[in-house]
Amino acid sequence: MTAPPPAAPDPSSPAQVLVTGFAPFDGEEVNPSWQAAELLAADPPPGVRVRAVRISCAFGTALEELRAAVEDAGDGLDLVVCLGQAGGRTDLTVERVALNVDDARIPDNAGRRPVDEPVVAGGPAAYFSTLPIKACAAAAREAGVPASVSQTAGTFVCNHLFYGLAHLLATEHPAVRGGFVHVPYTPQQAAAHAPTPPSLSVRDAAHGLAAMVATAARTTVDLRVAGGATH
Repeated sequence: MTAPPPAAPDPSSPAQVLVTGFAPFDGEEVNPSWQAAELLAADPPPGVRVRAVRISCAFGTALEELRAAVEDAGDGLDLVVCLGQAGGRTDLTVERVALNVDDARIPDNAGRRPVDEPVVAGGPAAYFSTLPIKACAAAAREAGVPASVSQTAGTFVCNHLFYGLAHLLATEHPAVRGGFVHVPYTPQQAAAHAPTPPSLSVRDAAHGLAAMVATAARTTVDLRVAGGATH
């Protein structure tokens, strides 16, 4: 679960960042992770170039699409930040750890519902994010957007993609750093549920994510502050 320390970012050139968001799932018409990714790519923070790619909410297929996106990005890629929807969460949550397990509460968009299966057969039990997770959360809060560190990415396609990303980077692209951030429901999504869950506008989510990406692009040493809540 440990990785060698990454090289310091080069401040003289823009950081190349791949951001992914998911297609809608579980009956929702939109997915705020993809909506926020699109906004972030259209208006990236200074010193950062962002490419956004939409990922299918389907086990296996998601990893194939992620691999293709990383390969398309080429050798100049610095960061990969995958985004996912987490209905019920109150803020942007930067995930600390990806687990090597698929255990689906509901079927994915392809009708698959794996139970207690590994994401990567023979892979490590878990990977830690290689983003400065606490610094990222702090940066979003400083930008006026609620954010925190999460210790669980679940066991659905979000964790599947997070683990697949971590394994891909650790085994094939060790110079690239990456991680995962969950985004709450939009107010429009929340209004369709009862009782009404927490929500965050897509614009606010993208604003907080821009602060996170800018921080991750220039920071390799994380803040040493407490962040032990579950999510």
